[in-house]
Amino acid sequence: MSDLLTCSGIGKSFGGIQALAEVGFSITPGEIYGLIGPNGAGKTTLFNVLTGIYAPDRGSLVFAGAQLAGLKPHEIVRRGIARTFQNIRLFANISALENVMIGRHARTRAGLLGAILRNAATRTEEADSESRALALLDLVGLRERANDAAGNLAYGDQRRLEIARALATEPRLLALDEPAAGMNASETRGLRELLLEIRGRGITLLLIEHDMRLVMNLCDRLLVLDYGVTIAEGAPAAIQGDARVIEAYLGAPAEA
Repeated sequence: MSDLLTCSGIGKSFGGIQALAEVGFSITPGEIYGLIGPNGAGKTTLFNVLTGIYAPDRGSLVFAGAQLAGLKPHEIVRRGIARTFQNIRLFANISALENVMIGRHARTRAGLLGAILRNAATRTEEADSESRALALLDLVGLRERANDAAGNLAYGDQRRLEIARALATEPRLLALDEPAAGMNASETRGLRELLLEIRGRGITLLLIEHDMRLVMNLCDRLLVLDYGVTIAEGAPAAIQGDARVIEAYLGAPAEA
């Protein structure tokens, strides 16, 4: 099976500080791939390079056979990569439904003129966007909160709403930056089931996560960074027992 994403020799520095040093990995379609490491390891920098927020200083990013380096974030979204952020970035004063519909803009055709004239094609497209957004709210368990302001939702619900908005772009790869951050044990179990459901719909997942119980019981493979350098890659069981990873990050093997 051909790789969906291949990153080779990715380097990124800020001033004299090296954030990423020759990082390379590949992800196959349908995989749940985890990115772990201590704070400051370069995980979010790698996400930002992958999604066009930062341009890499060197290296290659190939997604579905096409080079990503040099593309702008909205162009990468249209290629099929969506993401969430470590800090929630919802529009707090509009409804949950409207937040998800904003995600649909990457896949709509109506421009400014269509929005002004409100022609039949625009109205049809808006109705389709609303229908798809409601289906995604149903997927993440927020259909009953569709008309509530996003800022009024509980923290865990806001996390799931961000996932729904990212899914509205119709990604082939969904990149999640600490999706379980701030969730209690029950919410984290629900998140795991949601991510498995998303994978079951044919979407590949890449996630940064500090909840080791979730990572070890969810991911197919893991990449471990420390100070921007890859120190290990492999199946969770192998990572759990890797002496370099234990010293740099885990401290001790996690219980299943």
